[in-house]
Amino acid sequence: MNKLILIVIAACMLACTPQPSPHEILRKEIQANEYFAFVKEKALEVVKTGFNAGDGYGEVWIRDYNTFIELSAEVFETEVLKENLLVFFRMQGDDGNIIDGFIPADKAGAGYDYIFSELEPRYAGHKNTVETDQESSLVQAVYKYVQATGDLSILEEQVGEKTVGARLEWSMDFLMNHRFNEQYGLLWGATTADWGDVQPEHEWGVYLTDDTHYAIDIYDNAMFLIALENLMEILPATKEKWQPVHRQIFDNCRKHLWDEVSQKFIPHIYLDDSPFPDDFDENEIYYHGGTAVAIEAGLLSKEEIKTSIRKMVENVKASGAGSIGLTMYPPYPEGFFKNKGMYPYGYQNGGDWTWFGGRMIQQLIRNGFVEEAYEHIQPMVKRVKDNNGFYEWYTVNNEPKGSGTFRGEAGVLWKAIQLFEELVKETNQR
Repeated sequence: MNKLILIVIAACMLACTPQPSPHEILRKEIQANEYFAFVKEKALEVVKTGFNAGDGYGEVWIRDYNTFIELSAEVFETEVLKENLLVFFRMQGDDGNIIDGFIPADKAGAGYDYIFSELEPRYAGHKNTVETDQESSLVQAVYKYVQATGDLSILEEQVGEKTVGARLEWSMDFLMNHRFNEQYGLLWGATTADWGDVQPEHEWGVYLTDDTHYAIDIYDNAMFLIALENLMEILPATKEKWQPVHRQIFDNCRKHLWDEVSQKFIPHIYLDDSPFPDDFDENEIYYHGGTAVAIEAGLLSKEEIKTSIRKMVENVKASGAGSIGLTMYPPYPEGFFKNKGMYPYGYQNGGDWTWFGGRMIQQLIRNGFVEEAYEHIQPMVKRVKDNNGFYEWYTVNNEPKGSGTFRGEAGVLWKAIQLFEELVKETNQR
């Protein structure tokens, strides 16, 4: 047979053979991903060893526990998970505020102004007062606990003179009574770098001081929105009170914090003045972490999410960072924070944190940007295997820093992989 005819026949046969769709190719890649398997196994190994934030911390922090409680539910009994949550309620302040974390009383020596409670004599608590996310983090953690275990009875658990359910509402009341600004209709805190808990005016920077510059940011308010949604779902009777508050916060986030022209959230609304020089244009900074949490709160449209991921990718390329977990771009200049760890691209000032990057991956999956999510999780899972651990943050050169068993990172990556696997399962069942 003529060679040309054979080529034509072969081409026709190839054209007639069904080719795998992009979705099918992605499904197979997810199932075969060697990093996913390693990260899942490593995450379970790390979370089995305790509840403190990581090997660099002695405390159990609520903002961290909130991001790995679902992972912990894979290896711990329900009562163990519940007990950790109950400690936060036993140490709740007289005004409803929630501590950041707790540590055995005989090990309290990190320099905090420790908090003690007659309801929980075993532990000493502490609170970084510059932030406004502890109460929201606890509500979210309880919600995830209920979702993971099915145990609604925790809401009826008596702690002192109040039930857990009543204390959850009380913590939200604290925010409205003590952290709510009437002019903007939003929560306030100290000036920090995106989601961070370090203010510029002090060498440590975790406490409100006479020098604090009070400000409103997207992270605190997005966390509050998520908490209110969670609260109303597990305690439906609270909807009448909290639904109008949720709507007010939601609308005011869009009105005051979203920059429609630049298609980004502004870093801060200052209630008085800024701690930074007058000639510094802070709105040039793009906050990655706060944007990810805002997407979780439902504040951005599909088109705005698409723009957000594009901007994050551009920032990663411009900075040389390893992943979209980059805290912000550009970072605050040298000397803008008295805390020596807050140098440009250091710690919360432009460090690369999978702890938030992983949350962005989750939101990309949930909003239908699966291909993008798969692409951008790769450097995150790869460095877990390369470094054989979950590190707190990474430099722009992708060097691991901080705790090597950072459970928050393990939790968000494990959850993201779980979401990928759920998509594969749904596809296989069709």
